[in-house]
Amino acid sequence: MRAYYYDNVPGDQRLPHDYIPSKPVFTETLISLGVKYWTIPVEGHESKVDAVAQEQGYKNRDTINVSKEGLGAVYEEKIKGFFQEHMHEDEEIRYILGGSGFFDVRETPSDAWIRLAVEPGDLLVIPAGIYHRFTLDEANNIKALRLFKDEPKWIPHNRSSETDINTHRIDYLKSIGVTA
Repeated sequence: MRAYYYDNVPGDQRLPHDYIPSKPVFTETLISLGVKYWTIPVEGHESKVDAVAQEQGYKNRDTINVSKEGLGAVYEEKIKGFFQEHMHEDEEIRYILGGSGFFDVRETPSDAWIRLAVEPGDLLVIPAGIYHRFTLDEANNIKALRLFKDEPKWIPHNRSSETDINTHRIDYLKSIGVTA
């Protein structure tokens, strides 16, 4: 996984949107935001992903293929929805099996976007309450294993004055040392 500050230049969301020269984001910054990641080679990944799942308390999983073929008629709608700035009341855990894409997370308190370029072998945990979004890159395809603490669910709460006071958002801010 490569992490860097998003350039905020208008244009296709699927482009890298990297500054020239790049402004990398270091592991310490991601840790301070509660973002976790591991690199686990796809070949033979099962036992290592199972170990992380057990250690983190993830009991359920499914696989998603985000592509025109995988999502069919709802593809365009889903891609637009994934790129809307939102938060979840649960962690978002993704292990990339194939393809590639971008997760953008909001740095707090600066409110800058940090782009996380993911590819096969990346296991990413985005904490509950952090504002983020997702998009494919120009290859238009990603296959990911989704891990869940409880029953599989993916409920986005688009950023608003209501999400700013959501208990999970407030708890997230406290966990990174920011008072709401």
